[in-house]
Amino acid sequence: MVNARDDDEGSRAEPMRYGMVGDDQAPVDEKLDKYTGDVDWVYLQPHFEAGSLVYVDPSLTLKEVGRAFADDQRQQVEVWFKAGDLVKPSQPHAEYWSQSKSRFLALVVSPFVLITPKEK
Repeated sequence: MVNARDDDEGSRAEPMRYGMVGDDQAPVDEKLDKYTGDVDWVYLQPHFEAGSLVYVDPSLTLKEVGRAFADDQRQQVEVWFKAGDLVKPSQPHAEYWSQSKSRFLALVVSPFVLITPKEK
């Protein structure tokens, strides 16, 4: 697991501790495929309300982002957030997706649900 060093205090930060759903012992790539699916906003709304939803820019693949979360690649995940390639959706996003009946590809990497728009 990745441990980021906190230079201000010189102590080790806690690892992100992401993982796949359940006690599935399959290889990571197999689990990434297994926990990816086509969903609508109604399915995602509870995850949005819980704060566990992460929007993945279409320039990235769910699998590469899911692998980074699963492998605890904290620095890479932070780079994507800072660049705007990963976003925690806000209320305007939720309202738009609800009204437009948007569909997504979603990947569960507990405790998060990663989403990217489904091609029409």
